[in-house]
Amino acid sequence: MSPDRPANRRPLIVAAIVLATFMVAIEATIVATAMPHIVGQLGGFAYYSWVFSAFLLAQTTTTVIYGRLADIFGRKPVLITGTVLFLLASLLCGLAWSMPSLILFRLLQGLGAGAILPVTTTIVGDLYRIEERGKIQGLLSSVWASSAVVGPLAGAVIVDHLPWAWIFWLNLPFGVLAIAGLVLFLQEKVSRKNEPIDYAGAGLFAVAIAAFMLMLTEADGGLGTVLALGLLFLLAGAAFLWQERRAQAPMISLQLWRRQLIAACNVATLLAGMALIGLTTILPLHVQGVLGRSPLQAGFALTMLILGWPLAVTLSSRCYRIFGIRRTLRVGSLMFPLGAAAFLQLQPGSSPILAGAGSFVMGFGMGLLSITCIILIQESVDWAERGSATSSNLFARSLGNTLGATALGAVLNLGIDRYAPPHAAARLHGLLEQPDGLGEVATNPLAQAALHQALHLAFWGILLLALLACLTCWWIPARRHLTKPA
Repeated sequence: MSPDRPANRRPLIVAAIVLATFMVAIEATIVATAMPHIVGQLGGFAYYSWVFSAFLLAQTTTTVIYGRLADIFGRKPVLITGTVLFLLASLLCGLAWSMPSLILFRLLQGLGAGAILPVTTTIVGDLYRIEERGKIQGLLSSVWASSAVVGPLAGAVIVDHLPWAWIFWLNLPFGVLAIAGLVLFLQEKVSRKNEPIDYAGAGLFAVAIAAFMLMLTEADGGLGTVLALGLLFLLAGAAFLWQERRAQAPMISLQLWRRQLIAACNVATLLAGMALIGLTTILPLHVQGVLGRSPLQAGFALTMLILGWPLAVTLSSRCYRIFGIRRTLRVGSLMFPLGAAAFLQLQPGSSPILAGAGSFVMGFGMGLLSITCIILIQESVDWAERGSATSSNLFARSLGNTLGATALGAVLNLGIDRYAPPHAAARLHGLLEQPDGLGEVATNPLAQAALHQALHLAFWGILLLALLACLTCWWIPARRHLTKPA
């Protein structure tokens, strides 16, 4: 198997990839803005969180599977299939007549989205050399950053002036153009091997990961629910391991995941993903509830994170040429805990600029860490394994996001129960669940102090995760031929 990569077609292929990426990236932010209005139309507020959970669950559980399918059938058919499924589900989402139907169609959307990020990242690895790859990945990272700004604005405009269905139908022209670009310009030479496809392994893996994520996200659903999901995870996981050991061509190569370079890169990415999602969850609480600033200023602090990431990815190629890929990775890993340490200095009277500076440094470090890990993984395997290897790293990041949100949310709740008086803890939890509750916390010295101490404990958790990610990066073995890219 080998890619066909004439230079004159590469910009056109990248344009198609950018459109597909933008389509998925903007979906997350635009739906979040419009959901209160959609719930008002459809009813069923009890299902509110599942509109998001269904999408993320399907996307995360299929990422690794699509990576393997891209190695078997080629990148082009798998990416086009995922995009078509995403567009069909988007059309159906706009036609939803109830919250359960919307959740079902969002699940289908997630099944399509699961193909887009891993396969587009793999295509970039196929088409571009190391010294070129950082700029292209920086462009894709900028798409995610811009969608974080454009999405909420677009969602607000659509809700005010158009039927809410256009929240989902907005994807259609981007997807159609992306498919046209892939059909016309992406050419592959795929030598199919006569080997069976491990459908059983793929199904068991999906069930195990879905059960695990549901166990984490629905932990407040009762002990019985958690135990049932935990048992399902253990049974499906054991069956998956048994299946993969006996399969002639396993869907998820355990041997691939056991390689030191891939394992270390994935563990570092998972830990960094945990720290980063924790920061995006709790930093707005501190800026608004402890510092007493506006939601706009809280958004500024997180925007610095979004700016630091693509900037680092864009500059990574230059860093490789000057310092080498290994030193670049280590510098990036050191910046990650350096930025996290800044949040420990936040006090009730601090400026949000300090929060923004810490966010920028963490985002810059994460950008260097993420792109370098992906490049190291892609260059350590041949074409026939690149999709599986790339998707394993993206899966680790998604799993880290889920674990981080759950773990640091638990730390925050523990901190509130510990630092707030018994009669005030329940009141503080109630305020945090209200739209304007953070403003009330900022004007109540007792609640403000308790929230500050609880968030300070959570910031220690973020710093610990960042330090572990940094140490793991130093465990990644050197590859001499990657030290100074030509």
